[in-house]
Amino acid sequence: MAELTTTGADAPALDAATLRKDFPILAREVHGRPLTYLDSAASSQRPTAVLDAMREYDETTHANVHRGVYAIAEEATRRFEAARVNVGRFIGAPDPGREVVFTKNATEALNLVAHSWGRTHLGRGDVVVLTEMEHHANIVPWHMLAAERGIELRWLPIDDDGRLVLDDLDAVLDGAKLLGLTCMSNVLGTLNPVAELAAAAHAAGAVVVADACQSVPHQPTDVSALGVDFLAFSAHKMLGPTGIGVLWGREELLAELPPFLGGGEMILDVRKDGFTPNDIPWRFEAGTPPITEAVGLGAAVDYLRAVGMDAVRAHEVSLTAYAMDALTERFGDGIRIFGPAEAEDRGGVLSFAFGDVHPHDVSQILDEYGVCVRAGHHCAKPLMRRLGVNATARASFGPYNDEHDVDTLVDALDAAGRFFA
Repeated sequence: MAELTTTGADAPALDAATLRKDFPILAREVHGRPLTYLDSAASSQRPTAVLDAMREYDETTHANVHRGVYAIAEEATRRFEAARVNVGRFIGAPDPGREVVFTKNATEALNLVAHSWGRTHLGRGDVVVLTEMEHHANIVPWHMLAAERGIELRWLPIDDDGRLVLDDLDAVLDGAKLLGLTCMSNVLGTLNPVAELAAAAHAAGAVVVADACQSVPHQPTDVSALGVDFLAFSAHKMLGPTGIGVLWGREELLAELPPFLGGGEMILDVRKDGFTPNDIPWRFEAGTPPITEAVGLGAAVDYLRAVGMDAVRAHEVSLTAYAMDALTERFGDGIRIFGPAEAEDRGGVLSFAFGDVHPHDVSQILDEYGVCVRAGHHCAKPLMRRLGVNATARASFGPYNDEHDVDTLVDALDAAGRFFA
């Protein structure tokens, strides 16, 4: 793995130019130009350590877990459960072996909360509070429950700087049973005051489910310090594989919830007159789980831990500040960057409007220069309406990005501007 340099006694500095050598895909060319990958908020790239761990497992160990008593089956189970504990420790779970549930992605994790917790605790007239900056994955399941159960949805608005408006927080939370919020907006980059909001929600008698897809890969995470009750995130945004996500939940809450899906693995007993569910976390993992992907996620956690999440966060703040300065210096009023103006208040996500050029046209031109950015509504249509746009272009950073990538983006945007002039 790439080495780190240090800039002070306890201030690790991330050398992205060296780090990127760990990511094979970043060595390829697109349209005859070096690949400049700026879409990590959608899906990050994977280092060799993750690819090798998955390949080694498939070649030497693969068998179904929790079932066989032969050697490789027991080894597969051990590695699968070791990955669970590793992920739990990475986010500060008090009991990682029981509180970490593997799902196929964060969307399924949030649906699990809505299905199992929501259908157990919510009835007609009960209140769920969401924010205007939520991803659809933390909106649509609650809409579905509202249609089924007649629950009320309330919304925490945002201001013109992309921050939550909390002036009426107590009134919005009054009588609420659940608060759903993102730790970091996938559009605005806004870092929300999760611990403050969780404390307020608990004081109002509500539980808190947090979407941490954008925050867990980019800054240290401690679920106890955040004070949330459930937290969801995906491997594929944190240098891991697709096909596996995580739901962390407080043990006492998970233990009282009914299963989400029915079938094999999630039972202790099945009779003609009913069934007895398995203990947590396995009662929420019906069927054969994503075993290879869990091994890959464990390797991704090891990689991020070795790099250092403080170093990842410091690098991201520096690179985001550089990008915001470079874009505004080159294009001035010709570019509108959404979200907080200070890099310290946001993650490495820059959604922008470029003149009157449609974001999809911007993305298509950038692709000709090997630059990968996302264009669209980013699964956040309520937020798009609040911003007064149909879509944005979005550049997002990973630990392998550096100032050269930003310079390439700026130059490619300049070319796009000339093309559409």
